[in-house]
Amino acid sequence: MPRTRTIPDEQVFAVIQRLLAKGGDKAVTFGAVAKATGLSPPTLVQRYTSRDGMVRAARLAAWEALEHRTAVAIAGTADKGPQGLLKAIGPVDPCTFAADLRDPDLAGRAQGWRTGVETALALRLGQGPKARESAALLFAAWQGQALWAAEEPGFRLKDAVKRLV
Repeated sequence: MPRTRTIPDEQVFAVIQRLLAKGGDKAVTFGAVAKATGLSPPTLVQRYTSRDGMVRAARLAAWEALEHRTAVAIAGTADKGPQGLLKAIGPVDPCTFAADLRDPDLAGRAQGWRTGVETALALRLGQGPKARESAALLFAAWQGQALWAAEEPGFRLKDAVKRLV
């Protein structure tokens, strides 16, 4: 009798994230995930009920990881400027989370995360409406850089910070 294979959700979610990054939403199937993890498709169906449920669970886990990473970065960089905070959060691929905006719950997570990052940036930039506006612009520049980095190799976030403060 073959041994039942057990793999933690985190490993399954990592496979799903790789498939999403490489081929988009259509690349994630029970068959593709089963092949990459060694689990059987029925095991995946039993665990996640549907393909959409499996993808959503992976996306929720990705948001939880990003929110945790962000909270650690905010707490650990209280004495650093805005650039130090963004560097501590690390790279965030906006394309990875773009599909989440169609799901109201995931879109709410995205908005909450953005608000939290902008608030932390504003605290590092000063007081009042100008600091909040600069924080929003800096957040947009940071995410824009992640999206278009290959197109604009001369753009440097630290130059944007200097212009905004």
